Amino acid sequence: MKNLIRIILEGALTNFKRILFASERVTDMEMRSRILEGRVEPTDKVAEVSCIGCGGCSNACPTEAIEMRNLDEPVKLMDGLLKTQIPFLNSEKCVHCYYCHDFCPMYALFGDAGTIHPNDVGVVESDINKLMDKPFKISDDKIAFIAQFLADKSIIKKKKT
Repeated sequence: MKNLIRIILEGALTNFKRILFASERVTDMEMRSRILEGRVEPTDKVAEVSCIGCGGCSNACPTEAIEMRNLDEPVKLMDGLLKTQIPFLNSEKCVHCYYCHDFCPMYALFGDAGTIHPNDVGVVESDINKLMDKPFKISDDKIAFIAQFLADKSIIKKKKT
Protein backbone atom coordinates (compact mmCIF):
# COMPACT_ATOMS: atom_id res chain seq x y z
CA MET A 1 0.00 0.00 0.00
CA LYS A 2 2.88 2.34 0.82
CA ASN A 3 4.40 1.79 -2.63
CA LEU A 4 1.11 2.51 -4.36
CA ILE A 5 0.70 5.80 -2.53
CA ARG A 6 4.32 6.72 -3.31
CA ILE A 7 3.77 5.98 -7.03
CA ILE A 8 0.59 8.08 -7.11
CA LEU A 9 2.29 11.03 -5.37
CA GLU A 10 5.36 10.86 -7.62
CA GLY A 11 3.14 10.73 -10.70
CA ALA A 12 1.09 13.68 -9.47
CA LEU A 13 4.25 15.68 -8.75
CA THR A 14 5.70 14.89 -12.17
CA ASN A 15 2.48 15.92 -13.94
CA PHE A 16 2.27 19.07 -11.79
CA LYS A 17 5.81 20.06 -12.90
CA ARG A 18 4.96 19.32 -16.56
CA ILE A 19 1.80 21.40 -16.51
CA LEU A 20 3.02 24.42 -14.52
CA PHE A 21 6.72 24.59 -15.35
CA ALA A 22 6.88 22.91 -18.78
CA SER A 23 9.30 20.37 -17.34
CA GLU A 24 10.46 17.71 -19.84
CA ARG A 25 8.86 19.61 -22.71
CA VAL A 26 9.54 18.07 -26.09
CA THR A 27 7.77 20.61 -28.31
CA ASP A 28 9.22 24.12 -28.23
CA MET A 29 6.93 27.07 -27.54
CA GLU A 30 6.99 28.36 -31.12
CA MET A 31 5.91 24.97 -32.47
CA ARG A 32 3.26 24.64 -29.76
CA SER A 33 1.91 28.08 -30.69
CA ARG A 34 1.81 27.17 -34.40
CA ILE A 35 -0.04 23.94 -33.62
CA LEU A 36 -2.64 25.67 -31.42
CA GLU A 37 -3.21 28.40 -34.03
CA GLY A 38 -3.51 25.89 -36.88
CA ARG A 39 -0.46 27.24 -38.72
CA VAL A 40 1.36 23.90 -39.11
CA GLU A 41 1.90 22.96 -42.72
CA PRO A 42 2.04 19.19 -43.23
CA THR A 43 4.92 17.92 -45.31
CA ASP A 44 4.40 16.35 -48.70
CA LYS A 45 3.68 12.65 -48.69
CA VAL A 46 4.17 12.16 -52.43
CA ALA A 47 6.94 13.51 -54.65
CA GLU A 48 4.57 14.17 -57.55
CA VAL A 49 7.24 15.16 -60.08
CA SER A 50 9.30 11.99 -59.65
CA CYS A 51 6.30 9.64 -59.25
CA ILE A 52 5.62 7.56 -62.36
CA GLY A 53 1.98 6.90 -61.39
CA CYS A 54 2.25 3.11 -61.55
CA GLY A 55 -0.07 2.46 -58.59
CA GLY A 56 2.29 0.01 -56.93
CA CYS A 57 2.06 1.88 -53.63
CA SER A 58 -1.72 1.76 -53.72
CA ASN A 59 -1.77 -1.94 -54.55
CA ALA A 60 0.69 -2.78 -51.77
CA CYS A 61 -1.08 -0.76 -49.05
CA PRO A 62 -2.76 -3.19 -46.63
CA THR A 63 -5.08 -0.52 -45.15
CA GLU A 64 -6.14 1.09 -48.44
CA ALA A 65 -4.70 4.40 -47.24
CA ILE A 66 -3.44 5.23 -50.74
CA GLU A 67 -5.83 6.24 -53.46
CA MET A 68 -4.77 6.84 -57.05
CA ARG A 69 -6.19 10.12 -58.34
CA ASN A 70 -6.42 11.11 -61.99
CA LEU A 71 -4.30 13.98 -63.24
CA ASP A 72 -6.01 16.84 -65.08
CA GLU A 73 -3.65 16.24 -67.99
CA PRO A 74 -1.48 13.16 -68.59
CA VAL A 75 2.27 13.69 -68.27
CA LYS A 76 4.70 12.09 -70.71
CA LEU A 77 7.62 10.75 -68.70
CA MET A 78 9.48 9.16 -71.62
CA ASP A 79 8.67 7.35 -74.85
CA GLY A 80 6.06 4.74 -74.06
CA LEU A 81 5.49 5.89 -70.46
CA LEU A 82 2.58 8.22 -69.72
CA LYS A 83 1.58 9.21 -66.18
CA THR A 84 -2.19 9.56 -65.78
CA GLN A 85 -2.55 9.21 -62.00
CA ILE A 86 -0.73 10.09 -58.80
CA PRO A 87 -1.17 8.63 -55.31
CA PHE A 88 -2.87 10.42 -52.45
CA LEU A 89 -1.99 9.20 -48.94
CA ASN A 90 -4.73 9.33 -46.31
CA SER A 91 -2.68 9.72 -43.13
CA GLU A 92 -5.60 8.69 -40.91
CA LYS A 93 -5.67 5.20 -42.43
CA CYS A 94 -1.88 4.83 -42.65
CA VAL A 95 -0.24 2.39 -40.21
CA HIS A 96 3.31 3.31 -41.28
CA CYS A 97 4.20 -0.16 -42.59
CA TYR A 98 6.24 1.50 -45.37
CA TYR A 99 5.02 -0.97 -48.02
CA CYS A 100 4.24 2.06 -50.21
CA HIS A 101 7.82 3.24 -50.02
CA ASP A 102 9.36 -0.22 -50.34
CA PHE A 103 7.31 -1.12 -53.42
CA CYS A 104 7.82 2.21 -55.17
CA PRO A 105 9.85 1.29 -58.28
CA MET A 106 12.17 4.22 -57.67
CA TYR A 107 13.25 2.60 -54.42
CA ALA A 108 12.66 -1.08 -55.19
CA LEU A 109 14.39 -1.10 -58.57
CA PHE A 110 16.80 1.80 -58.51
CA GLY A 111 17.56 2.32 -54.81
CA ASP A 112 16.63 6.01 -55.02
CA ALA A 113 14.33 7.53 -52.42
CA GLY A 114 10.78 6.24 -52.92
CA THR A 115 8.36 8.86 -54.21
CA ILE A 116 5.82 8.11 -51.50
CA HIS A 117 6.49 8.05 -47.78
CA PRO A 118 4.14 8.12 -44.79
CA ASN A 119 6.26 10.61 -42.83
CA ASP A 120 8.11 12.89 -45.21
CA VAL A 121 9.29 12.49 -48.77
CA GLY A 122 12.11 14.99 -48.56
CA VAL A 123 13.81 15.97 -51.78
CA VAL A 124 13.33 13.42 -54.54
CA GLU A 125 14.79 14.41 -57.88
CA SER A 126 14.71 11.17 -59.84
CA ASP A 127 14.81 11.48 -63.62
CA ILE A 128 13.15 8.39 -65.07
CA ASN A 129 14.95 8.78 -68.43
CA LYS A 130 18.37 8.72 -66.76
CA LEU A 131 17.39 5.84 -64.49
CA MET A 132 16.14 3.72 -67.39
CA ASP A 133 19.34 4.37 -69.36
CA LYS A 134 21.50 3.38 -66.41
CA PRO A 135 22.04 -0.39 -66.33
CA PHE A 136 20.83 -2.09 -63.19
CA LYS A 137 20.85 -5.72 -62.20
CA ILE A 138 17.96 -7.24 -60.32
CA SER A 139 17.07 -10.90 -59.82
CA ASP A 140 14.12 -12.43 -61.67
CA ASP A 141 12.57 -13.40 -58.33
CA LYS A 142 12.61 -9.82 -57.09
CA ILE A 143 11.20 -8.50 -60.37
CA ALA A 144 8.37 -11.05 -60.26
CA PHE A 145 7.61 -10.18 -56.62
CA ILE A 146 7.55 -6.43 -57.29
CA ALA A 147 5.57 -6.88 -60.52
CA GLN A 148 2.79 -8.57 -58.57
CA PHE A 149 2.24 -5.46 -56.49
CA LEU A 150 2.54 -3.13 -59.45
CA ALA A 151 0.03 -4.98 -61.59
CA ASP A 152 -2.28 -7.21 -59.55
CA LYS A 153 -4.56 -5.72 -56.91
CA SER A 154 -5.65 -9.18 -55.78
CA ILE A 155 -2.25 -10.13 -54.32
CA ILE A 156 -2.84 -8.52 -50.92
CA LYS A 157 -6.57 -7.88 -50.97
CA LYS A 158 -9.60 -7.78 -53.21
CA LYS A 159 -10.57 -4.20 -53.97
CA LYS A 160 -14.00 -3.20 -55.20
CA THR A 161 -13.74 -1.12 -58.35
